[in-house]
Amino acid sequence: MNAVIKTTDLKKHFGDIKAVSGVNNAVRPGEIYGIIGPNGSGKTTYFNLLSGFFPPTGGRILFDNTDITGVPAHKRVHLGIIRTFQLVSVFSTLTVLENMVLPIVRFKNPHSPTQFMLTSAMDQKVVDACKQSLDTVGLSHKQDQPVSELSYGDKRMLEIAMALALEPKLLLLDEPLAGLSDHEIQQILSLIKTLKKQFAIVIIEHKISKISGLLNRLGVMNNGRLICEGDPETVLADEKVRECYWGKEE
Repeated sequence: MNAVIKTTDLKKHFGDIKAVSGVNNAVRPGEIYGIIGPNGSGKTTYFNLLSGFFPPTGGRILFDNTDITGVPAHKRVHLGIIRTFQLVSVFSTLTVLENMVLPIVRFKNPHSPTQFMLTSAMDQKVVDACKQSLDTVGLSHKQDQPVSELSYGDKRMLEIAMALALEPKLLLLDEPLAGLSDHEIQQILSLIKTLKKQFAIVIIEHKISKISGLLNRLGVMNNGRLICEGDPETVLADEKVRECYWGKEE
């Protein structure tokens, strides 16, 4: 099966700092792939390369067998590469529905930036698509509520709903469980289960015990390199992985 996204010798250097150093990886359609690693291991930088936020220092990125190495972030959204962030990125001064409408009007319709500012946001087709995504994450009953009144867990759900409304082929979730209560974590995990096999999902997460049962494969980054990957149970028992987390055993 062809990979939905593939990186070859991907690098990102900041001066003398090699944040990502020669990563070769591939994620298949419908797969849930997890990425773990110590703080500073290059996980989020790797996401920034996949989503186009950073240009690579070297290497290639293929998406659906097309080279997108030089494609900017906003055009990758059009292709179906959608991401969330470590810190929830929503507009607190707008309502839930208004937050949903903005990315669809901006990215799902062929408007220039000028046309975007002059386009009617509340087109019925757009609103219907937004409501469908809100229903998927369980927020449809809060669509008219100001986002400032939502819990942090609901804001996380809203961010994921915004991503789903953009019809991803590849969804990149950067620490989706961070800052959530146990109940909210279970809600996110249940949502990811419902999305399984609909499109490829890559998850960066420190709470590996929470997500390992969802994953098809797990990769471990350390010092900018992918040091191990495979099924989660095998990876977590690997000597190199244990060493990078807990140090070399006596």
